[in-house]
Amino acid sequence: MSAILPVSKTVAEADAPLPAAKRDIAPLLLVPALMLAMLPLVGSFPTWLTLTVAGLAMGMMIFIMASGLTLVFGLMSVLNFGHGAFVAVGAFSATLVLLPMRGWLEMDSLLINLGVLALAVTLAMVVTGLLGWAFERIIVKPVYGQHLKQILITMGGMIVAEQLIHVIWGAETIALPLPTALRGAILMGDAAVEKYRLVAVVVGLVVFVAMFLVLNRTKIGLLVRAGVENGEMVEALGYRIRRLFVAVFAAGSALAGLGGVMWGLYKETLTAAMGSEIMVMIFIVIIIGGLGSVGGCFIGALLMALVANYAGFLAPKIALVSSIILMISVLLWRPAGLYSTSRS
Repeated sequence: MSAILPVSKTVAEADAPLPAAKRDIAPLLLVPALMLAMLPLVGSFPTWLTLTVAGLAMGMMIFIMASGLTLVFGLMSVLNFGHGAFVAVGAFSATLVLLPMRGWLEMDSLLINLGVLALAVTLAMVVTGLLGWAFERIIVKPVYGQHLKQILITMGGMIVAEQLIHVIWGAETIALPLPTALRGAILMGDAAVEKYRLVAVVVGLVVFVAMFLVLNRTKIGLLVRAGVENGEMVEALGYRIRRLFVAVFAAGSALAGLGGVMWGLYKETLTAAMGSEIMVMIFIVIIIGGLGSVGGCFIGALLMALVANYAGFLAPKIALVSSIILMISVLLWRPAGLYSTSRS
């Protein structure tokens, strides 16, 4: 009888539910803590509100551009230094709709303006998605697992893309004014908040929630997360992980195209070098958030944009290096970033 008891106890322990994983909430508190800490330093609530909304809008746009790249790196371990090419191509592709339909954008109708923008964004995402598929098949596929070659060949791809933009759209800067309905600001008490920045915040939140739901509530998301952890095991279970890789790469490129359209409207000008110019910010965000973490990328983008905005108001000289200071501070606290795939 005494020999049976340990066995039954072992069976009972095996049937017991696994303890829930502890949630790491510390990084989630950084954004609200930063906003609250800056309120007394800025001094004026209307000014603080304007700076905060502007920072959130900028952070959302950076997140949209960076999220695809961090997912590609986390799943495929590909250092795609040509990601900025998809940002630029997406923005320029949108001009094929926005410039011919400029008269529609000048109408003072929010519905018509948003309809034209939706058409332009759809075209940009389709073009960059297809370009991403071709880029992965032709350029990235031969150098899987060779990071140095990935850096060199993807940078070369971005240079080629910039030159092709010059050939197709010309070397001149293209003006891209905001639609009439999105110009100006909304008064919130004594604070003036630009309409387009509010739209950018909403779009960024929609993209983040959609990515979160897909990654955590669907079979495809389960396979993506499992592929990040152990791609060989996923393949052993009968799933074609390589096809999933290509789909993720194309989706990440399409997100870069969406971000490029929004960034171009934010700047109201387009240049062929806009993708390479923003790559520094994108890589800083990915490093801060943790390589391969979409949630970390989201928090990192908001932190970087808010810090840049607050520093630009309080100490303009420090604003020039605020992103580097933020990155160093985060890495001293967490060398792997806020969240990394090794934590999840």
